[in-house]
Amino acid sequence: MNAPTLSIVIPVYNEESGLTTLFARLYPALDALGERYEIVFINDGSRDRSAAILREQFEARPDVTRVILFAANAGQHMAIMAGFEHCRGEIVITLDADLQNPPEEIHKLIAKMREGHDYVGSIRRKRQDSLFRTWASKAMNRLREKITRIKITDQGNMLRAYSRSVVNAINSCREVATFIPALAYTFARNPTEVVVEHEERAAGESKYSLYSLIRLNFDLMTGFSLVPLQWFSMLGILVSLGSAALFVLLIVRRLIIGPEAEGLFTLFALMFFLIGLALFGIGLLGEYVGRVYQQVRHRPRYLVDAVLERIDSPQ
Repeated sequence: MNAPTLSIVIPVYNEESGLTTLFARLYPALDALGERYEIVFINDGSRDRSAAILREQFEARPDVTRVILFAANAGQHMAIMAGFEHCRGEIVITLDADLQNPPEEIHKLIAKMREGHDYVGSIRRKRQDSLFRTWASKAMNRLREKITRIKITDQGNMLRAYSRSVVNAINSCREVATFIPALAYTFARNPTEVVVEHEERAAGESKYSLYSLIRLNFDLMTGFSLVPLQWFSMLGILVSLGSAALFVLLIVRRLIIGPEAEGLFTLFALMFFLIGLALFGIGLLGEYVGRVYQQVRHRPRYLVDAVLERIDSPQ
């Protein structure tokens, strides 16, 4: 089978209510491009009828549809990794199944790739999210950029394009947990971004809770930088110097003025602050140790139950 020019990688998790609408918009949008393409769906252990619907779609369009069925939920980024390992296109585009990124915007990323870029991110023109979620995302973006030096304006947007060379570099990594857009940015030689439209979810609900978003940013910062540990080391030095100065001040005060019972609660407050600081440092160190622990176990990142694809016999 001739390799397609374009591969669309779409992770799917409990999206049965919106898949039909996705198919109705995605295939016509790609047909209109005039490119040889394939769509690689990855069912990430969905508990609804998503897998069955994807099977039906494969049977309807086996010429351009491939489906990877996970045996269990492995997470969005691991699903994308599986898509990267199975796709064959020279340009690989990731897309969410919830239609927040319109498929009709794909041509903008392809045009940028044709200009010579090897990685194209996207920026949502008008985010259709809550005010809190938009504000929190922007705040975490600024913090992440300062820590990792990775410049991604809109890290929460899945619509992105990758060259084959960048995808091959990502596939060569054996990391158990990673943030794919940031990893791609480190490999890209000529990255860029493009503004795209953003819509409300066609159906269903977001799979990212506040905890998930916090975890994602912790993974991003600890997976791509040692700055958090370095910052905490500097903070530890400053607190140690401050504690030593306070200790000397209390000794001098005791010798000159005498003991002061009223200062007992101040010392308690200082002690609790230092204990809290120490616990935070232990937790931060645990993030790095936990990543090492996950990596050295060498467990598979995901389990594939089946791959649905058409195999043409050689001519």
